[in-house]
Amino acid sequence: MRRLEGQVALITGAANGQGAAEAQLFASEGAAVVLTDIDDTRGQHLAKQIVADGRKAIYLHHDVADEVDWKLAIATAQGTFGALHVLINNAGVVPRKTLQEATLATWQRTLAVNLTGPAIGMKLAAPVIRDSGGGSIVNVSSVAGLTAHYDAAYAASKWGLRGLTKTAATEYALWNIRVNSIHPGQIEATALFNGVSPEVSQAVRACIPMHRPGKPAECAELVLFLASNASSFITGAEIAVDGGYSSGATMWMRQNLQRQLSEAAT
Repeated sequence: MRRLEGQVALITGAANGQGAAEAQLFASEGAAVVLTDIDDTRGQHLAKQIVADGRKAIYLHHDVADEVDWKLAIATAQGTFGALHVLINNAGVVPRKTLQEATLATWQRTLAVNLTGPAIGMKLAAPVIRDSGGGSIVNVSSVAGLTAHYDAAYAASKWGLRGLTKTAATEYALWNIRVNSIHPGQIEATALFNGVSPEVSQAVRACIPMHRPGKPAECAELVLFLASNASSFITGAEIAVDGGYSSGATMWMRQNLQRQLSEAAT
């Protein structure tokens, strides 16, 4: 039995990176997948590819900060596949601005996409998931929602999403809906990974105890677990997918520095 057999899943930000990996994995596990994004070319191509492989998928243009777009996406999922069981809030933006650099417009757009968007999505999707028999919501936060981060608006939005997840988990428990958050670190083939300089990428990697970036497929496997009945007693959890960065970066860097100083002294 495939792990999402007969389920209907809506995945935002599904045209690239983690979202695309989740969409492909979910479809292979039996789910009918509604892919949404603003990158229509890649989103449509991926949906066609999934269908060509004999699986169920449709693509919709969807700005997650727009309530009208959310209503259309959820109605389309329900109208096309008859239900909605899983919502993955994966879409996000990364402005790469410090608190001093960020304009008010940048701040507002970042929170609109990364925090208000998931809030709208959960509010509108939860009654449909409840009426479909229950299910799961997974919010893709970040290690920036667990630690300090140089991008002020991004960090604020991801810390907010972490708290919002816990509130929703408590609120929706009686509706048989589980809500959890994952917190990826440096993940290959994502906007956050691809948009930094080689120097920044190398510096971040040097802080990861596993000493490598993650892969979208590694995030997708965790999201699948949280979406499936394998995690039936897990709700309100926050799980880091970061190679040990959030738990041990300081200790790791201190050990490396001590070793370098010892070698330099001999």
